Amino acid sequence: MSTPFAMLEPPAEADDFRAAGHWKNRLLIDYLDDAVRAHPDRVANIDTGGSRTYRELGRLVDDVAAGLLDLGVAAGDTVSIQLPNRHEWIVAHLAAQRVGAVTNPLVPIFRDREIGYMAARARTRVVFVPAEHRKFDHVAMIERLRGDLPELTHCVVLGETADRPGFLTWDALAERGRARGITADEVAARRPDPDDLALIMFTSGTTGSPKGVMHAHNTVLAGSLPWPDRLGMDETAVIHMASTFSHLTGYLYGVALPLMLGATGVFQEVWNAAEFLRLVEEHGIQHTSGATPFLQDLLDADGLGEHDTSSLARFCCMGAPIPGAVLRRAKEVLPGLSVFGGWGQTECCLVTMGSPGDPEEKILGSEGRPLPGMDLRIVDLTGQPTPAGEEGRIQVRGAFLFRGYLEQLDATRAELHDGWFDTGDLGTMDEDRYVGLAGRTKDIIIRGGENIPVAYVENIIYEHPRITGVALVAVPHPRLQEIGGVVVQLRDADPFTLEDLRHFLEVKGLAKPYWPEVLKVVEDFPRTASGKIQKFKIRQDLADETARLAAGGPVESTATDSVSIDSGPIDSAPIDSAPIDSTAPQEATP
Repeated sequence: MSTPFAMLEPPAEADDFRAAGHWKNRLLIDYLDDAVRAHPDRVANIDTGGSRTYRELGRLVDDVAAGLLDLGVAAGDTVSIQLPNRHEWIVAHLAAQRVGAVTNPLVPIFRDREIGYMAARARTRVVFVPAEHRKFDHVAMIERLRGDLPELTHCVVLGETADRPGFLTWDALAERGRARGITADEVAARRPDPDDLALIMFTSGTTGSPKGVMHAHNTVLAGSLPWPDRLGMDETAVIHMASTFSHLTGYLYGVALPLMLGATGVFQEVWNAAEFLRLVEEHGIQHTSGATPFLQDLLDADGLGEHDTSSLARFCCMGAPIPGAVLRRAKEVLPGLSVFGGWGQTECCLVTMGSPGDPEEKILGSEGRPLPGMDLRIVDLTGQPTPAGEEGRIQVRGAFLFRGYLEQLDATRAELHDGWFDTGDLGTMDEDRYVGLAGRTKDIIIRGGENIPVAYVENIIYEHPRITGVALVAVPHPRLQEIGGVVVQLRDADPFTLEDLRHFLEVKGLAKPYWPEVLKVVEDFPRTASGKIQKFKIRQDLADETARLAAGGPVESTATDSVSIDSGPIDSAPIDSAPIDSTAPQEATP
């Protein structure tokens, strides 16, 4: 298949990946065809629009694929999808794949700036949008952007839209497809090679500079293949997803995994814990994956004990470590639920994952072990592997690794070291190969020359009974260069001060240099669409506010802040080297 986008050459280990079964040389559409043949009447998925069987899903895919052919979509063209978590997202993606097109997922909450940037770089030919989502007019946005998207020929709208050139409804597209039809010869002629470009997925923006990550069919599907064996899933599974399909978590384990198993997917357009409980009870959901705050929301949901949650067996938390207080509460409130973590990136899918049988100390202290098909190592500043348990940079290689950044292959190569991709994350790996995160390289706080272990301190602060969310970042300081600033969410609206937090940390035995010196209480954090906290925004916010405070100016709190900023030095010494009290209750060691 020809595309205008160059990718890195397949890795030298490609044949080994195929021989080991990490690459199946299949497309996601192949798994749909298998399920249609094997169990056409099984429910494929359930969303706000109802449910549909595999036979019905297959017909929809063929209709929309024929409709795309009628619009002139050629093999290698880019089809962008900015739809919420509904079956139409899956149909549009599989239809694009059926005709040899490349899919560019776009997060539903993105607006003109993001969509204009991403669709232009992906050279979008056809875009799928909702007429309205979260009270935003997506059709009007496409109208505004059209002049900046020269390759865009059609916008397909889920919902009502005016009849005008270049716009048509979902139903109209499907009707055109039914009238035209699609032949086996057309499908065969357009079938991509499994090593061809499948997805252009832009990074989530936790660092402020989204890049177009290019995955081949083989590399992205490899990220889902280990799950059935690791978690005991089969075609009887009922799998829930609320994270957007347009991020890799939602795609791998909401779109791809149910299809690859021939199982049933249950989808939420927007995460809501109360609605999730209803869906668990009604449909017998067995597994869900999502951002760690989703688990906190579930445990805090009103009426939790009034719903039958006996089917819910597994909750895989991603994007942030699982705080000890949350894990213990989950065991108490939902004793039949296994909670475990996982870590990955858009560039390399989910690399590590825990298992339901892992001991508590491994669940709390790690994000699990590398999945089959992926290698992981920890290296020091010189690039040399570190001993077990020693912190360093996380590098990965293997079957799930992407094939380059869109139109930035030189930048991609700069992140590769003899085939190892430098993820920008810091962490440790113990003797049993369990991997613990210590934050991003940009999350390092160096106070007066001493590193503050960010993830460790966050986990201890999370133990405070009034705190439900924590983000610790570096704040510029004129003498110490950097100090720790913390933003927290609270369970209540009562005042909470820096002195309150320091008293708690003193009781916990945390060394004084690790104590935050700036505190801000907010109702919510800036987040990506998948729920990850955008620390780069918090860093900038705290830096700006502390600078204004130091200059004697007012603090400009946002509308969601429940209290203003509170800051004060720990002491006048550059470093207080008192060790952590080993007798104090702790979740981990730095």
